[in-house]
Amino acid sequence: MKNLLKIWIIIITFQFALISCNQEQNSNLDYVDMDIGSVGHLLQPTRPTTQLPNQMVRMYPIRADYLDDQISWFPMSTISHRQGELFGIKPVNGKVDEDKWDYRLTYDYDLEVKKPWHYSAWLLDDEIQIDYTPGAKSGMFRFTFNSDVSTILFKILQSGNLAVKDNKTIAGTEEFHGMKAYIYGVFDQEGELSIAGDVSEKSSRAWFSSTNSDGKNLSFKYGFSFISIEKAKENLEAEIPDWNFDAFKSKGKKAWESKMGQINVKGGTDAQRRTFYTSLYRTYERMIDTKEGSQNYSAYDHQVHDAERPFYVDDWVWDTYLAHHPLRMILDPDQEADMLQSYVLMYQQGGWMPQFPLTFKDNPAMNGFHSTIVFLDAWRKGIRNFDHESAYEGMRKNAVSATMLPWRNGPNCSLDTFYYENGYYPALHPGEEETVKEVHSFEKRQAVAITLGHSYDDWALAQMAKELGKENDYELFLPKSQNYRNLYNAKEKLMWPKDADGNWIDIDPKFDGGPGGRDYYDENNGWTFAWQVQHDVPGLIDLMGGRQDFEANLDQLFREDLGRKKYQFWAKFPDATGIVGQFNMGNEPSFHLPYLYNFTDSPWKTQRRIRFLLDVWYRDNVFGIPGDEDGGGMTAFVAFSMMGFYPVTPGLPWYTVGSPVFEEVTIDLQNDNKFTVIAQNSSDLNKYIQSAQFNGKDMEIPWFSHEDLINGGTLSLVMGPKPNKELWKDADVGFLYE
Repeated sequence: MKNLLKIWIIIITFQFALISCNQEQNSNLDYVDMDIGSVGHLLQPTRPTTQLPNQMVRMYPIRADYLDDQISWFPMSTISHRQGELFGIKPVNGKVDEDKWDYRLTYDYDLEVKKPWHYSAWLLDDEIQIDYTPGAKSGMFRFTFNSDVSTILFKILQSGNLAVKDNKTIAGTEEFHGMKAYIYGVFDQEGELSIAGDVSEKSSRAWFSSTNSDGKNLSFKYGFSFISIEKAKENLEAEIPDWNFDAFKSKGKKAWESKMGQINVKGGTDAQRRTFYTSLYRTYERMIDTKEGSQNYSAYDHQVHDAERPFYVDDWVWDTYLAHHPLRMILDPDQEADMLQSYVLMYQQGGWMPQFPLTFKDNPAMNGFHSTIVFLDAWRKGIRNFDHESAYEGMRKNAVSATMLPWRNGPNCSLDTFYYENGYYPALHPGEEETVKEVHSFEKRQAVAITLGHSYDDWALAQMAKELGKENDYELFLPKSQNYRNLYNAKEKLMWPKDADGNWIDIDPKFDGGPGGRDYYDENNGWTFAWQVQHDVPGLIDLMGGRQDFEANLDQLFREDLGRKKYQFWAKFPDATGIVGQFNMGNEPSFHLPYLYNFTDSPWKTQRRIRFLLDVWYRDNVFGIPGDEDGGGMTAFVAFSMMGFYPVTPGLPWYTVGSPVFEEVTIDLQNDNKFTVIAQNSSDLNKYIQSAQFNGKDMEIPWFSHEDLINGGTLSLVMGPKPNKELWKDADVGFLYE
C-alpha cells in the first residue's frame, strides 16, 4: 500500500511539474486571440489583421464580421485603417465562369487559424485550404486544392487594371483617393494566366488556372508598393527570394515574438492574458511604415522622396493621443520619434499639421489639433529626435490660422474668429438654421467639444512654447487654455453650450444635439464632456466646488440613468457603448474618467472602477471590446490599465496608479533598463491597494514620473480584498499641473 501511495505521489508530482513546465514554455504570442471583439456591439468589429508590426501590408478576409460565414475576397493589402481593401484574390475549383466572380467562399470557424503572422482557412464547399503569411511590403499565399483544375481569380477592388506578364506573372495598379498602389506577383508553377473580359491586355479582372492531381499545392507571392510596379517587384525580390513558405512564416512569427516578449507578466488568469496580449498586438496595427528601400511615396505632396528614416502614416490622433502614443513612448521611443518626424514632413509637404493622416490624405475627422499634445508629451519624455522648430511652426499655424470646424481642412472661418475673440465656440438653439456655410451638414458645430478640445491644445502649445524658450507665445496661448471655464454651467455642473450672445441654451444634456449630440458635443453627451479638462484637473475640481463635490459628481456619472430606453438612447448615440450609468466605456473621451478618483479623497474608487470596467467590458470573447477599437486607440487603454497605471494627462510626464491585474509586470525598455510593477496577492478578489512603494520608498501620492519609469523603477503594491481608505486620502497632486 505504501509503495502504491509513493507511485501515486510520483505521478501527481510529475503531472504538476509537466503543467508548470508547459505554462513556462508558453510564448506570450500564444495568448493573442484575434477573435476578441470581432462582433461589434453596435458599430465596427475588430478585424483579424495579419501583418508585421507597423508595416503596410495588412490582410484580413473580406467579410462583414465574425458572424458572416462567407468570404468575398482575400485582399493583398488595405488602403488605410477601415478605409477599404486592395487587390482581391480568391481560389475556386474548376474552370472560370462568370458566376465565380461573385461567388462567396464558405469557411469553418473552427478550422480557421488567425495569427498576427499567419492566416489559414478551410473552405467547406470547395475543399480548398488557404494559407497566408505577410512581409513588410510583400505577402505569400499557399493554396491546396482537391480538384483536377485549380483556379485563382484576381480582381481590382477599387479602380485600376491588371496586366499579365507571362504565364506565371501578373502585375496590377489600383487607384484610390488620388493615389495608386501596385503589385507584382508570381506563381510557383506555370499555367494559363489570362485577363478576363474583352480587353486583350489589361482589365480589372484576371485569372490563373492549372491542371493538377488531387492535393497539389499552388503558391503565389507578391510585392506591394505605393511607388511603382518596378518597386513592387524589388520589394518582392528583397523580402521573398525563394518559395519556402514556412521559413517566411517563421520570420514573421519572430518579429511578433519580439514585440510580445517586451512585456512579461506573472499571475492572472489565461483569460486575462489573452485580453492583455491581444490588446498589445492591436496597438501595432498603426502607424504603418511606407518607406520602401531608400524611398517613400507621400500623398501629402504626391511625390516620391528619398528617405533615410521610416515614413509613417495612418493615425487617428483624436483617438490615439490618449493612450496609444503614450504606450509607444515607453515601448519604442525611437519609433515614436520617427512617427513625429513623419508628422513634420507631412506638414512641410501639405501645408497643415495633419489631424488624421491617412495613407492617402489628411482626414480632418473629429475635432481638435491633438498632435500638439503628442509632440509636447514626447518632448517632455525625452523624445526629441524630430525637427522641433518645424513641428512648432506647424502646431502654431494650426492654432492661429486653421479652422476648428470638425471634418473640415483649411483656413479659419467666422466661427473661429468668434472663438478667438470670445473664448468659446458659439452654438445654435434647437431648430435654429445654420448660417455658416463651412459647417459640415452632418458633423455640425460641436461647439462644446471644440471649446474643450482646443483649450487642451492651446495649453499644450503654450507649454511647448515654454519648453522651446518662446516666452511671448507662452503668454499668448496659456490664457486660451482656460477657455473651458467659459462653458461651465455651475447650476447644472456640466459643460454647457452658449449662443453667440453669451446665453445658455436650453437643452437636455443627455440626449439633445442631434445624432451623436454633434450640435454641442461629439459622439458622446454632456455627461461625458463634463470631464474633458485633462490639462487642468485641479481647475475643474475648483469649478465643481472642491474635492468632495467633484467626487460626488464622479460617483453620479456612473449611477445616473439614461432617462429613456436603451434602444432610444443608442438610436441617437451609437458610439456610446459600454454604458455604466452615463459613463461610456466604448469611446475614447471616457478613458481617463475612472482615474479621476485619484484626485479625490477616495483613490480606492479608481481601483474599484478600473477592475469592474475591465472585467465587464474586456472579456476574452467575440464581444470583448465595447466600442470601435480604432486600430489600437482603445486597446492601448486596456494594456495600460491591466498593467496598473495610466497617463491621465498626455503632455505631463506622469502616470497615475490603478489596480494591476497581474502579480508582476516587467517591461524591457529600449535603454536596456526594466520597469517592474509588483502587485503582491493580486487576484480578481484582491483588487485594492493596501500599501505602495516606489523603489522601496513609501508613495505619498498615487503618481510616479516617466523619468522614474524609464530609469528602471519598481512599483511595489500589496493588494487585498477590501479598500485601504486612508491610503492617499489627503494626497494633493495639484503641483503636477503648476
